[in-house]
Amino acid sequence: MAKRLDLRPVIKLRSTGGTGFTYVTRKNRRTTPDRLVLRKYDPQLRRHVDFREER
Repeated sequence: MAKRLDLRPVIKLRSTGGTGFTYVTRKNRRTTPDRLVLRKYDPQLRRHVDFREER
């Protein structure tokens, strides 16, 4: 039986600080259909910034 990869796709979180740093994670499409925005640490800026989902 095949896995349901379409329900939990792999997404990239790109920094809004302009450094181009990315995190890679998975999200549940059923519970969060909108674009994800998380506040995470950007090591190039050495501070926390918003990371937005890009597809």
